[in-house]
Amino acid sequence: MRRPTVLLADDHAIVTDGLARILKEANFDVVGAVRDGQQLLDAAARLRPDVIITDLSMPGLTGLDALARLRTGHIQSKVIVLTMHHDADLATDAIRGGASGFLLKESAGDELLTAVRHALAGKVYITPTVTQEIMERMAVPAKAKAPQVTPRQRDILRLLVQGQRMKEIAATLGLSTRTVEGHKYQMMEALGVTSTAELVRYALERRL
Repeated sequence: MRRPTVLLADDHAIVTDGLARILKEANFDVVGAVRDGQQLLDAAARLRPDVIITDLSMPGLTGLDALARLRTGHIQSKVIVLTMHHDADLATDAIRGGASGFLLKESAGDELLTAVRHALAGKVYITPTVTQEIMERMAVPAKAKAPQVTPRQRDILRLLVQGQRMKEIAATLGLSTRTVEGHKYQMMEALGVTSTAELVRYALERRL
């Protein structure tokens, strides 16, 4: 009997190594591990895995960006988001974007396996700690939500809060300085702020 295939995407090798061990012990076939969003798209198109487990914050394309492109490219792999961010807005965006699961990296291995099995059965698995918040957000039409920043923009905000300059942020995230500046100005326009200081205040108020 063919074992279900899984592709892993995370820019930390220690994470993918640990996930691979858990999955292999449970009789899943790990067909690859990639480090950024573009590699994820390339590997998914080539390998057509049954399930993709991806982080949100990776160099280049974020996990949500990659999810959108997978759907546009008609790749039918089930996608489970695995992140360190306990953020119901991110989880809601992921599920609305077609993800079959949302897990926190603090979750136990058994919960990961449960999420994978749910995905293979055509179900959606959401880690219990954010389920209620997601249900509340899903009940509200997406267009009625307040302006939100993307996962990549959240990464940039966090680094701004840490005091990094544009060139430093670009190097950290594997982006060009122009791209980082573009994200910053998009955030300022969407959120109605006019300075970097106001962006930082926004991040702090929302505990980003």
